[in-house]
Amino acid sequence: MIWSAPFTTGLFGSRRTLLGALALALMLILPGHAKADFRLCNNTGSRVGIALGYKDQDGWTTEGWWNLSARTCETLVKGALVARYYYVYAVDYDRGGEWSGKAFMCTRDKEFTIRGIEDCLARGYDRTGFFEVDTTEQRSWTVQLTESTDQAPNQPLPQYTPLIPTPPGGQSNAPPAQQKQGK
Repeated sequence: MIWSAPFTTGLFGSRRTLLGALALALMLILPGHAKADFRLCNNTGSRVGIALGYKDQDGWTTEGWWNLSARTCETLVKGALVARYYYVYAVDYDRGGEWSGKAFMCTRDKEFTIRGIEDCLARGYDRTGFFEVDTTEQRSWTVQLTESTDQAPNQPLPQYTPLIPTPPGGQSNAPPAQQKQGK
């Protein structure tokens, strides 16, 4: 007599294959496994350069440069976001101008990853003003860069303010230089 366990034949061929297929299906549909990224879209007609700043468990970091062609998007942080607040500085390579703010961090002209935001000039870096992006602790976030003459997008964009609010609990996530300036 031949005995076989359920699910050993048919479409999946074995119980192990069926369980693997079910696990994969669950991973794809469960919200806890959704892709989480920080993306930036260049909705202008120019090429732009992007620098990004954030605070993680080891302190402040700035990174650059991502070069985005006109009307393209790029993932700057892949996976789970390490911070609620991110800071962006962008420069328009073709027409001049920039997207900046009052959160000062260190940058340089060539590709960089810089730890710390203090004493930029003394350490041989440029001191650059970044604008704040409050992700409201969402799993993924997209920033849209637009020209001032562009029409309003179909969906509302997050508003950026140069001042950094103090979150509940009293500790600010703002770069120390900005806290001292109070602007």
